[in-house]
Amino acid sequence: MQPVDKPILKHDHLDIVLESGYCLRLNDPRRFGACLWQGADEEPLKLLQGMGPEPLSDAFDGERLFKLSRGRTVAVKNFIMTNAVVVGVGNIYANEALFLAGIDPRRAAGKVSRARYLALGDHIKSVLAHAIEQGGTTLRDFLGADGKPGYFKVRLKVYGKAGESCQVCGTPIRSVMIGQRNSFYCPSCQR
Repeated sequence: MQPVDKPILKHDHLDIVLESGYCLRLNDPRRFGACLWQGADEEPLKLLQGMGPEPLSDAFDGERLFKLSRGRTVAVKNFIMTNAVVVGVGNIYANEALFLAGIDPRRAAGKVSRARYLALGDHIKSVLAHAIEQGGTTLRDFLGADGKPGYFKVRLKVYGKAGESCQVCGTPIRSVMIGQRNSFYCPSCQR
């Protein structure tokens, strides 16, 4: 939220002006976002009906991951990046949470134990919360709405670190394509 008279920046696309003199401004440099309007008495938008919960909400946890994963053969990394399972777990944060949980991103989702999913749910929440505190992850020239880079990059354990030594065990980090996304993992720490 910001004053309505604050100058519009390059990637500002929409203002919702409030009676308070402030506005909600959509700033979207990568053009991944959308603004959908729905009245309180209208049917839920079809586009949003199949979406899973927000990862930082009480509706999301490792138990949900475990229950939805049963019988699934898709790689666990793709599974946790599926919006019907949970929204907002992108590539960088999926890699990091899987590392912290000690889960190989290539493992079939249905082959991960309840205990490991409980840990993964906690790590997803933790990674995302820390990333938000740090303003996200700036890898190239991305800047946040405030014009500042995200500083979570300095906390990355595996993402973008192929060939570098694992910070835990010293084994070289590996990179592999999973679901057309570059994925990073430690072959010793993640099983």
